[in-house]
Amino acid sequence: MTNPEPTPRKRVVLAHRRGARMVRTRVELQEQTEVGDALVRGLVRAQLGLALRLATVVLCIIGAIPLLGNAFPALEALTLFGVKVNWLILSVLLYALLFGVGRLFVRLAEQGERDFIGIVNDGLADNADEP
Repeated sequence: MTNPEPTPRKRVVLAHRRGARMVRTRVELQEQTEVGDALVRGLVRAQLGLALRLATVVLCIIGAIPLLGNAFPALEALTLFGVKVNWLILSVLLYALLFGVGRLFVRLAEQGERDFIGIVNDGLADNADEP
């Protein structure tokens, strides 16, 4: 009699396990516990840091405009359509800069909020696409 070797056992998983952490994190946010408060403060701190960094960039660019005019006097004398170039920069390009920075802030703030929701949901949004 031959003894065939037993086949190795396989573990069958019928559904992904949903941990208790997801429920606990949501409850902590709703009940405003210390952990939930820390999570919300982290989100607010991240958005404040983003706003301060972008404001610093905008202020540096706005401050550089008069400095460039003083460094290059020929730039102050340039005119385009009868208007000095430095006024065109302040009136047209500055608004485009502010609009672009505003859109960038909204996009990055929404990304931070999506990351926060991913933490609260314990990564279930990332695993929703997987079978």
